[in-house]
Amino acid sequence: MKYIVGISRVFVGVLFIISGFIKLNDPVGFSFKLEEYFSQAVLDLPFFMPYALAISIFVVILEVVLGVMLLVGYKTKFTVWSLLALIVFFTGLTLYSASTGKVTDCGCFGDAVKLTPWESFTKDVILLVLILILVWGQKHIKKIFGKIIGNGVVYGSILACAIFAYHVLNHLPSIDFRAYKIGTNIIEGMSVPENAPKAIFEYAWRFKTTDGDKIAVTNGDYPTVDGEFIDVKTKEIQKGYEPPIHDFSIEQQGVDFTEKLMEEEKLLMVIAYDLQKTEKEVYPKIKEVTDNAIRKHYKVIGMSASGEELSKQLVLENELNFNFYFTDETTLKTIVRSNPGVLVLEKGTIQQKKHYNDLDDLVLTNDYAQELNLDLKKSLDSILVLDQKYRSNFSMDTWKQQMEIDSSNMQYIAAIIDKHGYPGKSLVGGKTASTAWYVIQHSNRIPKYITMIKEAAEAKELPYRLYGMMLDRHLMAQQKPQVYGTQGSSYFMNTPEEISFIWPVAEPDNVNQLRKEAGFSDTIEENAKRIFGENFEYQHLNMAEVNTILAKIESKK
Repeated sequence: MKYIVGISRVFVGVLFIISGFIKLNDPVGFSFKLEEYFSQAVLDLPFFMPYALAISIFVVILEVVLGVMLLVGYKTKFTVWSLLALIVFFTGLTLYSASTGKVTDCGCFGDAVKLTPWESFTKDVILLVLILILVWGQKHIKKIFGKIIGNGVVYGSILACAIFAYHVLNHLPSIDFRAYKIGTNIIEGMSVPENAPKAIFEYAWRFKTTDGDKIAVTNGDYPTVDGEFIDVKTKEIQKGYEPPIHDFSIEQQGVDFTEKLMEEEKLLMVIAYDLQKTEKEVYPKIKEVTDNAIRKHYKVIGMSASGEELSKQLVLENELNFNFYFTDETTLKTIVRSNPGVLVLEKGTIQQKKHYNDLDDLVLTNDYAQELNLDLKKSLDSILVLDQKYRSNFSMDTWKQQMEIDSSNMQYIAAIIDKHGYPGKSLVGGKTASTAWYVIQHSNRIPKYITMIKEAAEAKELPYRLYGMMLDRHLMAQQKPQVYGTQGSSYFMNTPEEISFIWPVAEPDNVNQLRKEAGFSDTIEENAKRIFGENFEYQHLNMAEVNTILAKIESKK
């Protein structure tokens, strides 16, 4: 009995210390698990939910300290009976989870070791047996240290646990066991290997026949049974491969931007799973950090499970220079145990992860010769909105207003160019770099600025295809063949019939290759349909043919 008690003592003590320490490393994560248990869908104890974090800290420290007390033989009677009370409670909880299927992971070892409900229950039954042995044979549990040293070890462990809990609560878990740890590539984490096992389901089909109800079991195929179908029950008999990351998406107004944003060279995410619970006094610091990131050419986004109204209000109140995207709340809680927290990614790989208390430790690099001019970027973003204000709602009145706006915009852009040169990617960011191009494209100043646009495109300050579009418009204005086939014309000859054509191109046989090299994603034929409609069929015209058409149109005026 002495040896059995000794083995049980070491096993139970070490297991409680390990289990408690893993959860103590991430008490916020354990509190989320407790909230799941307290929810209406499980135990229906919602009045405990506000105290989930406090309960989680108490429970995990208790686990560690009881493990230490057992190993050193401190207050044996109190220790073993406390362990018994804990394991009886946990065994009942895991039995409930396993039998109901309402909680698929008990959280016994946090995110370090995932156990199914029945595995958790089995583990607790084994521990229950071992602890009962300890209760029965507690006279064999001898003290390792004297009273003074024993007190020091126990009280020291309590103090160490409290300090450690305080640290991880105000920073992040010291060891990250989750799928979103630093160094993880999110897209790779979402992928499924080609030879990965697939889930197998068993279907029990019930039919009403002349001989009574009959059940036919298949792995998915509809059975051939002479009778009336009543219902079917499905059971998973073999789990399929589940990638480490399987619930991650970034959406805005119903559009999925995950793949696009995971390709960003430098992406900074501000993660706040619930904007009602977020630490709002931190956002002046968030603004400082994110503005600095934008100046250093980072793409900055917010990620939250809160609604659009709350996110817009937060952005407005704190004058934030980024917008929020929607992501599942559980996913955001898993990514970072901080509300808000910050992630830095490079092409989908997590490089840095920071609690809001550690924002000063973020390291942001700048690969460009200059930082973004945020004030200029804001002004140009406003100009771009004005440039497009009436173009989608054409009428004579609105067109007149748009022409007035275009004239004012051109004066502003000309002043900026005189001061800064072309305001391209390195000065105002990739998206805003096209603003000056749009304004010039919609003006009569193309001849003046076409060379500058070409130089900016060659320097990769704006997409080369934009220079191609402006060059085509410039050539068409001079009655010359265009290069890339981006420009077309439409005329009415005093009849409802419309004459439309793509302006002649200099190299019709090579135009699609030239378009591809310039960065266009479509062919000249596809571009013609985009301009004139799906029923339009592109035909190459030379300048003589177009001049004949124009002369005919002029004669009909």
